Amino acid sequence: MQRTIALLLCLAPGLCLAECPDWTPDRARAESHALRHQLDEWNDAYHRRGIALVDDEVYDQASQQLQYWQRCFPASSAATPDPLSNAGGHLSHPIVQTGLAKLANRQAVDAWIAPRSDLWIQPKVDGVAVTLQYRGGDLVNAVSRGDGLSGQDWTQRATELPAIPHRISEPGDVVLQGELYWRLDKHVQASAGGLGARGRVAGAMARGSLDQREATQIGLFVWDWPNGPMRMQDRLEGLTAMGFADSVELTRPVTTTKQAEQWREHWYRQPLPFATDGVVLRQSHRPPASRWQAEPPSWAAAWKYPLRTALATVRSVEFNIGRSGRITPVLQLDPVHVDDRRIARVSLGSLQRWRADDVRPGDQITIALAGLTIPRFERVVWRAQQRPTIEAPNPADYHSLSCWHPATACEQQFLARLTWLSGKQGLDLPHLGAGTWRRLVEAGELSDLLGWLDMDAERLQRIPGFGPRKAENLIAAFQLARERRFDAWLRAIGVPASRSLNPDEDWRALATRSTEQWLAEPGIGPGRARQLQAFFADPDVRSLKQKLHAEGVAGF
Repeated sequence: MQRTIALLLCLAPGLCLAECPDWTPDRARAESHALRHQLDEWNDAYHRRGIALVDDEVYDQASQQLQYWQRCFPASSAATPDPLSNAGGHLSHPIVQTGLAKLANRQAVDAWIAPRSDLWIQPKVDGVAVTLQYRGGDLVNAVSRGDGLSGQDWTQRATELPAIPHRISEPGDVVLQGELYWRLDKHVQASAGGLGARGRVAGAMARGSLDQREATQIGLFVWDWPNGPMRMQDRLEGLTAMGFADSVELTRPVTTTKQAEQWREHWYRQPLPFATDGVVLRQSHRPPASRWQAEPPSWAAAWKYPLRTALATVRSVEFNIGRSGRITPVLQLDPVHVDDRRIARVSLGSLQRWRADDVRPGDQITIALAGLTIPRFERVVWRAQQRPTIEAPNPADYHSLSCWHPATACEQQFLARLTWLSGKQGLDLPHLGAGTWRRLVEAGELSDLLGWLDMDAERLQRIPGFGPRKAENLIAAFQLARERRFDAWLRAIGVPASRSLNPDEDWRALATRSTEQWLAEPGIGPGRARQLQAFFADPDVRSLKQKLHAEGVAGF
């Protein structure tokens, strides 16, 4: 049952968990109540103080996470909070604001469009919702979104915003619903993201005063005329006559999912004057406004953009040790999707960053893409209630002269040295990648960095998985290594600043240099000079030199 629940929840954008957590009822209760408390804190900050502590998409994923836990542990989990439970204000909406259901994917859009006709699409503006009421052409009320039934009285504040007309041409009772947004110049959502635009508007509207510069930065996108004509086309013509042509220009007819997808992609990648987080599909025909309820309706739905920031659960923390001894913490994650890319691991860059953020298994973190391709850890959103102890490698044990042999606790750095040696930056040898080196090490065939030089085909074929063809290819690569130039070998074994050295000199000339002679070389300072002297004096390095000399490699 729990596995079925997890598979069903893979349908939610960005959320695809392999199975329910292996928690006791007490652990499930503690974790879900902690998340419920976090959601309550975010709701209070946004609706009462006008402060967006997290992006909408992070909030939505956190809410989905709590629902997931509810399904996994129905007897132990806290109820999902209603984000609008404390959001109501003193002024009732003349017509309720309904909110929007979210369509998870293209298949959901297909299902929504199929039974409907006379459909329209708009960009989903990333701002704060407002209801405007005009009577006899004059603005009489402006109400914040609130809980959909009532909100804060923004009438006085609305008169300070140039984007909201004080008077319109329509003489009757007109109710408009729309979005107050922060003006952005030629904003491309796909590359720039939301830039915190919604939070800027919310903060400005929540403050006690608004200066003229801020007021002019706030725009208005009217997305509905609830008590307007029955047909969408007639409503759009009326909105144009009232002076809302910009909103009308961004309301387009669609008949198929393909057309909706094209507009969604267009508005995602083309400049707009505001931030957006998806598109809204609307059916022209809908019930009379008097029958609307403060809940997602059947005649409109949102299709959000691919996540730019995903919430991810940390499965484990691993520590990769590189060729130079650098220790890099890597977080293994429950897979998530960011901008349609599947992400299952992310680097923290350094031990210092890991210690500062104190990330542990079970923590929930946010992941984004750097340069639209590389997963980037952003922050811990909330921490697991049970936090296991993690022992990190000691940085003092790993450096540029450690792990020349596959001893205990040295496997990672040793393998990194081998992979570098055969890679394009070193000897550029075919058929010798990280996987092949690992198999040789695990078979106990390499005692040092050059243990492969004296291997023959018969010995290789005794290793499981190494047939005659594989052995032949490796022997050819080993022979090719012997023929590589001296400067390639310097890079391969990791001589510091090897590209700055004179390739016409041999090992003896380099190894006998004094500090002063190193400092005389272009681009070599005191620190690099000390590294070079230490490298050539290291006993393990001298053993490598002797072996290469015995093999007849040039320069040694």
